[in-house]
Amino acid sequence: MRHRGALGIRGADGTRLARQAGVMIDRLAHRGPDDRGVWQDDAAGVALANRRLAIIDLSPLGHQPMTSADGRVTVAFNGEIYNYQDLRRQLAGEGVVFRGQSDTEVLVEAIARWGADRALAACNGMFGLAIWLADERRLMLVRDRLGEKPLYWSLSNGVLLFASELKAVRAQLGYHAVLDEAALADYFRHGFIPAPRTAFTGIRQLPPGTCMTVSADGGAETRAYWSVADAARRALAAPLTLEDPEILRLTGDLLTDAVRRRMVSDVPLGVFLSGGIDSALVAALMQEQSAAPIRSFTIGFDQAEFDESAAAEATAKALGTDHTTLRVDAADAVDLVPHLAGMYDEPFADISAIPTALLCRLARRHVTVALSGDGGDEAFGGYSRHLWAGSVSRWRRRPAWLRHGLARLDSAMPDAWIDGAAHLLRPHLRQPADKVGKFLGAVAAADEDQAYIAMLGMRADAILRPGLALEAATPVALPKGADPALRLQLRDLARYLPDGVLVKVDRASMAASLEARAPLLDPRVVEWGLRLPLHQRLRDGRGKWMLRRLLADRIPQGVATAPKTGFGAPLGAWLRGPLRDWAAGLLDGAAGDTLIQAPVAAALWRQHLSGGHDHAGRLWTVLSYLSWKATAAQAD
Repeated sequence: MRHRGALGIRGADGTRLARQAGVMIDRLAHRGPDDRGVWQDDAAGVALANRRLAIIDLSPLGHQPMTSADGRVTVAFNGEIYNYQDLRRQLAGEGVVFRGQSDTEVLVEAIARWGADRALAACNGMFGLAIWLADERRLMLVRDRLGEKPLYWSLSNGVLLFASELKAVRAQLGYHAVLDEAALADYFRHGFIPAPRTAFTGIRQLPPGTCMTVSADGGAETRAYWSVADAARRALAAPLTLEDPEILRLTGDLLTDAVRRRMVSDVPLGVFLSGGIDSALVAALMQEQSAAPIRSFTIGFDQAEFDESAAAEATAKALGTDHTTLRVDAADAVDLVPHLAGMYDEPFADISAIPTALLCRLARRHVTVALSGDGGDEAFGGYSRHLWAGSVSRWRRRPAWLRHGLARLDSAMPDAWIDGAAHLLRPHLRQPADKVGKFLGAVAAADEDQAYIAMLGMRADAILRPGLALEAATPVALPKGADPALRLQLRDLARYLPDGVLVKVDRASMAASLEARAPLLDPRVVEWGLRLPLHQRLRDGRGKWMLRRLLADRIPQGVATAPKTGFGAPLGAWLRGPLRDWAAGLLDGAAGDTLIQAPVAAALWRQHLSGGHDHAGRLWTVLSYLSWKATAAQAD
């Protein structure tokens, strides 16, 4: 279910707004191919529109926008409410009579009965939500706690526009977006554009856990109803102090419930299965609660360095799932890559967007809903940087001359030398030069926020135009008392997860008209993970100790502990081969670009083509930007 619409400030014509909202939703048919709806209130000057991907209650009784029985509340809703059955029973006990079976009806009646604040606090779900309160003549825009679903807005010519994707806002007739250079420069540091900014000066993104209230006379208020920082404060005030067996039992019960709630569907569902811990555990918990084999899906590559299909197939066999593997070759990449810019609406540098989009296309041939393991790394400490956190913190207390000297030495040393030395010590370590560079970059950084950016590892700042006015993203507010690993987890939850991981998954899945659900991002699970002491997150030099133990009880140890290769793609080889002409064409046209230094990008390209260096990551950052810019210009 996907929403978008318009509110006329100070009395715009509702009929005109309804036409505008209709234009916007027609750009987003992929997000909701099953139904189309437009609602308007001429007197109030408001229109809501919706494209529906029918998941719960496939009948016309699930049609949106939906108005409460008393006529006071109208909702356009993008997402799912996973505890809607519990809320429905509670409301029925209070005398509410329901017409259909959808979670949307439960939501709209909960708002009408309890008020928006209480209803939203009671909802466990993912959503971008527009609520029109007729009695108060107010519009509320709300985004879910972790940012699983997007919500963009713009105030233009006295009209508030809002939608689930940027392309819908930009489609509004007469609206001309201006590029935001500061936001685009931030993209080269993060690999994505952090909320609330977007690539355009006139369009903003509602941050996760935020509610924006706008009245018909133009008054507006934005407030956070949930934040990572507040969740961390609650966790630090009530840390878990249970022994391993009890904490494992309670965590298993919580995860089982989170998975069960996300298996409720009136359409076929399955699971994304990689070679990693998180998706395997989700699949195991799904299979435990299913009488028939669940459907599971994975992507395979011919290059062993990127191929997780064998590990995924071993997990599927151990669990007894009905498994499908799609073998991906360069031709698939050639077909997909030119379309990614239009899919994401903004430059987006995560290489795993390629296999994610292909995986979503594969799954959609068989199911309409797919569960994923997203969120496990952030909630339970699974990234390499979480393991480094203590060492980085200690090294950052060393003299500046030493820290900066090591970073300069790393920059001067060829990656091949570092890779060779590291492989003598740890033969199975992937991309050691990249990891060393991230570590030393974090050690030499000016502050903790810059250290975090260094650990994200984009290393693309040098490509930017000298003298460009840079505006750092809003710092992540962190409470005192968190251990170094937890501080990085909180930054990931506040920034990398919503603006990176979840953008990737939402756009890729919705482009295929597939709904992706993430049980490990159940707010109860996230807050539980933050309460775990360090030794129940990181142990024996590995992250996600809790999830590893839970999985080890369900599948053979050799399967559960198989090395994770990462969800990447052989982009370096593709850029030297089938994607070479596409990349060269973009780089050749970059000479007049006002944001990047085209000669620097060209030098990286030549070095990459020579085979002596693998600059795939930095080149992909530049190419994604250039491809997006060309696509955005065509949209104007």
